[in-house]
Amino acid sequence: MLRSGSPAKVLTAAGDEAWLVTRYADVRPLLADTRLGRAHPVPDEAPLLSKSALSTAGPVGNYESEREDHARYRRRLTPAFSAKRMKALRGRTEEILAGILDQMADLSGPVDLHKTVSMPLSLLVICELLGVPYEDHDRFQAWFDGISNMTDFERSTDARQEMSEYMRELAQHKLASPGEDLISDLVLSGTMDLAPQGPGSVAKLDDLSYVAASLLFAGYRTTAIKVDQGVVLLLTNGEQRAALYDEPALADGAVEEVLRYSSPDLPLLRYVREDLEIAGTSVKRGEAVLLSTLAANRDGSVFPNPEAFDITRDPNPHLSFGHGPRLCVGATLARVELAAAFRTLLRRFPGLRLAVPVEKITRRSGVLIGGLSEVPVQW
Repeated sequence: MLRSGSPAKVLTAAGDEAWLVTRYADVRPLLADTRLGRAHPVPDEAPLLSKSALSTAGPVGNYESEREDHARYRRRLTPAFSAKRMKALRGRTEEILAGILDQMADLSGPVDLHKTVSMPLSLLVICELLGVPYEDHDRFQAWFDGISNMTDFERSTDARQEMSEYMRELAQHKLASPGEDLISDLVLSGTMDLAPQGPGSVAKLDDLSYVAASLLFAGYRTTAIKVDQGVVLLLTNGEQRAALYDEPALADGAVEEVLRYSSPDLPLLRYVREDLEIAGTSVKRGEAVLLSTLAANRDGSVFPNPEAFDITRDPNPHLSFGHGPRLCVGATLARVELAAAFRTLLRRFPGLRLAVPVEKITRRSGVLIGGLSEVPVQW
């Protein structure tokens, strides 16, 4: 991981130039720096992270109103992820997980942990929160795979459009027949007021479909990936596993260390809104900056013995959920799910082990959000 030469000029998967920043001392303040943004002054000329149509791969939003739009977006969404709501969801998450593990207990291993536990847990929880029908999960899977494809822009764009249309139709249904869920709350409150029209207008529904699709994607795929990675880390680090088994209260520490240790390879893309200096290097307006939380979270000046997986690490100021105004709005929800999974799975299945050598577990390639291809386990 490049740190001494940070920032460094690199080429992205799309073949565009960008500045890669890897030092914790630089990455953390830049995550909160309003001179960096997600919109670009000339979107058609913006450097891209990849050919994926996923919003993290290129410019997003209106350059002139980006700050105000984002502040409004956060203001409207934050109550949906309030401590009170997350406390209520904690019990429901444990109920969902218990049912999933009951079904797993009826199987004879080996089984794929991702398909058996990680995927249904994260998808059931986010579907229930948003009010999205879980029975459509096969369609979601296909869309997620298509959207995150890094090399086939047409496939990625088509999948994104199909998912947005699905969410738009769902929002229209919620407008006519609301439920006790986040999408209904947003529709009825006219919360997506990035456009001035009323709650049922085309512009409003388009805004809402984008937000709902983004929440579904992030709430499912990224959380499921962390369950997979966390279980593999615990199963291959015997002392850490034993400590968690003996002291379930360490689950919260395990979550934070899994988040730090298994940070995504994908850096966070930002565009420079005004000329600035990063660690003495001049960076111009419109240029792309890649903030590597992977490298920052392994920075030895902040994390002693950074290559060690240690669930008792304290403090653990990792940047996996970002920092500042763009801190992940669903961070608390992800922590609830991960803690439940790590705490409960190992106690319910004390003999849980990998069904193949860890070297045989491969990473998914060609997709922006990565993850493991499968996690075969037995008990």
